Amino acid sequence: MTSTTPLRRQPVQQRSAKRVERMLEACAQLIEEVGYDGVTTTLIAERAGVAVGSLYQFFPDKRAVVQALTLRNLEKFIQTVDGRFGSTTLEHWWDAVDSIFDVYVQMHREVPAFSRLHFGDVVDMRLLDDRRDNNTVISDRIAEMISAKFEIPFDEIQLPISIAVEAADGVLNLAFRRDAAGDQRILDEAKTMVRGYLSTRMPD
Repeated sequence: MTSTTPLRRQPVQQRSAKRVERMLEACAQLIEEVGYDGVTTTLIAERAGVAVGSLYQFFPDKRAVVQALTLRNLEKFIQTVDGRFGSTTLEHWWDAVDSIFDVYVQMHREVPAFSRLHFGDVVDMRLLDDRRDNNTVISDRIAEMISAKFEIPFDEIQLPISIAVEAADGVLNLAFRRDAAGDQRILDEAKTMVRGYLSTRMPD
């Protein structure tokens, strides 16, 4: 769980929830077009078709809107991985790692603004949780899922998974700098690198 709550207040009515959703979609579209620095609350409100005052009812500033968008992407990432775990035969932990890797690449290619924001480092190293940096939030969630799926003690894999996430993050950034869709050769090398490292740290 994260300790960060970007919303000033939670939308109670369905109409309000849909309005907030439009704001997040508008924010994602604008980040794709002009980048984080070019986005303003006025632009988000205009694109979402709401008054800027309506935006401020739920969000104190632009950062909070982007924070909510990033938290939504995190939830989508976790839900998609969980779905893969439930629908795919995973005979070994590295099958799970491959699935997680593939979900991240898919989101990078398909989810609006994800390629610009990732999990928030472009905005704030602690955008997802004010107690932990963004990659630690991600690596801990991955470690929890693998621990539960393969009955491996969390404490045994927390550090190796954290190191693997940091290493993969750097190589994946290279892959998407070289090619907007991700240089497949570099993506393959990243998988090999992660599996090679974890094979020396994870139980058989």
